[in-house]
Amino acid sequence: MFTQKDIEQIEKRGSDLNTVEKQIQHFKSGFPFIRLAAAAIPEKGIHIYSEKEVNELAKYFDENKNDYDIIKFVPASGAASRMFKNLFEFREKYDKSPAAIEQYKAEKGFDSPFNFFNKIESFAFYNQLKGILSEKDLDIKKLIDSFEFKPILDVFLGEDGMNYAGLPKGLLHFHKYQEGHRLAIEEHLVEAINYASDKNSVCQVHLTVSPEHQEKFEGAVIEKQESFQKKHNVSFQVSFSQQKASSDTIAVDLKNEPFRNEDGSLLFRPAGHGALIENLNDLNGEIIFIKNIDNVVPDQIRDTTYLYKKAIGGLLFKLQEQCFDFLETLEDGNLEDDELEKIKQFAEKDLNIFIPNAYLGYEKMEKIDFLFNKMNRPMRICGMVKNEGEPGGGPFWVIDNNDEWSLQIVESTQIDFSNEKQKNIVQQSTHFNPVDLVCGVRDFRGNNFDLKEFVDPETGFISIKSKDGKSLKAQELPGLWNGAMADWITIFVEVPLITFNPVKTINDLLRPQHQS
Repeated sequence: MFTQKDIEQIEKRGSDLNTVEKQIQHFKSGFPFIRLAAAAIPEKGIHIYSEKEVNELAKYFDENKNDYDIIKFVPASGAASRMFKNLFEFREKYDKSPAAIEQYKAEKGFDSPFNFFNKIESFAFYNQLKGILSEKDLDIKKLIDSFEFKPILDVFLGEDGMNYAGLPKGLLHFHKYQEGHRLAIEEHLVEAINYASDKNSVCQVHLTVSPEHQEKFEGAVIEKQESFQKKHNVSFQVSFSQQKASSDTIAVDLKNEPFRNEDGSLLFRPAGHGALIENLNDLNGEIIFIKNIDNVVPDQIRDTTYLYKKAIGGLLFKLQEQCFDFLETLEDGNLEDDELEKIKQFAEKDLNIFIPNAYLGYEKMEKIDFLFNKMNRPMRICGMVKNEGEPGGGPFWVIDNNDEWSLQIVESTQIDFSNEKQKNIVQQSTHFNPVDLVCGVRDFRGNNFDLKEFVDPETGFISIKSKDGKSLKAQELPGLWNGAMADWITIFVEVPLITFNPVKTINDLLRPQHQS
């Protein structure tokens, strides 16, 4: 299947033949569906804390955070082009005919072009857009009043103007303030000041970006961070990484043969955000907060976000400290039966570790080894919001090939909806994954875990794409907070819906949560 030239290409990318052959086997066999055991719901997989408990956990975080090396990790390579789908479609079909104008007026849904133009002054980018049009001797208000929309969209989306369709979300103007506007990345810097600063008031932020945008990100950070540093008396350490070529997956044709470019070389494609487990693994942090680039709000409604970020951080501190104490005891091996039972109950009730019936028949040293191996893993606390119809992953109890249960974040594409039992479990689900994680990535000895050892390779995804007019199959690696963290200790905590405010379409920025 592969020539010597192919093998050289594979190795040059930092991969190896064995890995590529496994990827091709996955194309042939497909990825199995996840086996759901039950929905994770309040008191059965999702913890709900009282206001008093949340404040106590947040206080514990504040009191102890200076003992930890904290990093904020933001996947920021995603392109913003999908935010403008409705505007692209509108520009394509709009011809300024009376019928087109009437249709424009009639379609007044939230994501409609009518809503976009009718409230255009509410966007943080308005003044910039107005200024560029003015340089072209065009008045934005007159254009809208005369239903001349294409010049506005050309400047807004096109390369000769603001090029919003060609930028990543992190470099878009999200919010307006009296002193000016802020990019999405700026809002993440402001957030980091509150929960990711150390005893020396240094805030570490790491962004994964695409190669073509890294220079722009670096420029934006350099331009903006100084004012925040002076205002809040902090300093930033902002680092960047790109998705590794070695994590790309091979593409195949519809017969599962390697897809080749016109020059005969193999085609490799980025393997989705699951590949970022490599970037996460390279960081030298101890506690890592993970949050999506588009889930930020203006300052005036950020307090709840801060409170719950600290609360899940405080919970991680507490659970990890207790876990580490028990691991030291287990490693010593000299403990009484009642101590062993206490550790077992902590593992089962506090860490959601599945204890099989066979455990009762284990010898003492077997029990010690079992608990040690199960507890000596990276840990994550995941905020969950009540599901109000958002697409995406949710929290479930899952059964693996060894019939062991664990808590997982599961995407709808991983579920067999033709199976009525599985479908019913999904219908019982009450919560949604907003990507609100805090992770402990060092072991009880202070060494970094090799996070690649805790990935479930059987939870990938296959899709049909095309290149040069030919259909191909593409393969994504297990998602970063799905299969890439499948073997982590996982705790789910309910967080308020106000902490989840993603920007999926451009008009989402018109929602009250994004208006300063």
